[in-house]
Amino acid sequence: MQQYIEFLTNHPLLFGLLAVVLGAIFFTEWSRATRKFKVLGPTEAVRVMNQDGALVLDVREEAEVRKTGRISGAKHIPVGKLADRLSEIAKYKEKPVVAYCQSGPRSASACNILVKNGFSQVVNLQGGITAWSSASLPLSKK
Repeated sequence: MQQYIEFLTNHPLLFGLLAVVLGAIFFTEWSRATRKFKVLGPTEAVRVMNQDGALVLDVREEAEVRKTGRISGAKHIPVGKLADRLSEIAKYKEKPVVAYCQSGPRSASACNILVKNGFSQVVNLQGGITAWSSASLPLSKK
């Protein structure tokens, strides 16, 4: 035990970095365990999208949509405007909603907004449109 205390007093920076890394791991795992939406890969998300009345929600910026296209039939609402435009998708509160962005983090934020506003079947497309394209699934340029 004495050696641990000696190491700690001789290397406070290393101990501080260890604490930061452990804190980051704990925060990430806690966030993952307590999220109120599903995270599915492209093939699993297709199954959800094929359900009657499902909404596919593209939360990328307009320039990104123009550049890469979007999933056919997706409704485009940038994540920054989602909270103000929830009335446009209010009829989907009890239906599946699959949100996606370019790679996943923005759509996770969109999923949190949807869940906080009463949407009950929210799914985040893991890896976003990048994973969708990598799985050779179709995109629409319209």
